[in-house]
Amino acid sequence: MELGRFSVSLNVKDIKKSKEFYLSLGFEIVAGVEEQNWLVLQNGDAKVGIFQGMFDTNIMTFNPKDIAPIHKKLDELGVEYSRQMGGQDYPKMAMFQDPDGNNILIDQHDE
Repeated sequence: MELGRFSVSLNVKDIKKSKEFYLSLGFEIVAGVEEQNWLVLQNGDAKVGIFQGMFDTNIMTFNPKDIAPIHKKLDELGVEYSRQMGGQDYPKMAMFQDPDGNNILIDQHDE
């Protein structure tokens, strides 16, 4: 099962301080709007999303090219997952937790 590119989405207290911290480590801003309290930074293959006030916990994110086989595998494994965000159905995503309660988002992006 190919999960795709990996990134981490961090719940931060102060987006300006977090931005400066990751920039000092050599990351570059590749997406986002600071005034909307979210940015995506990249250093090589590593991506970090920083989000202020958007969610309560950190999230591991995978971006596959095709989520259908992942949905099938999760169903076979009996993993309980959501295809909903904000009350809307997103057939190209799956959100669930690992055994320790860490959030995992699998989100297919059409490129």
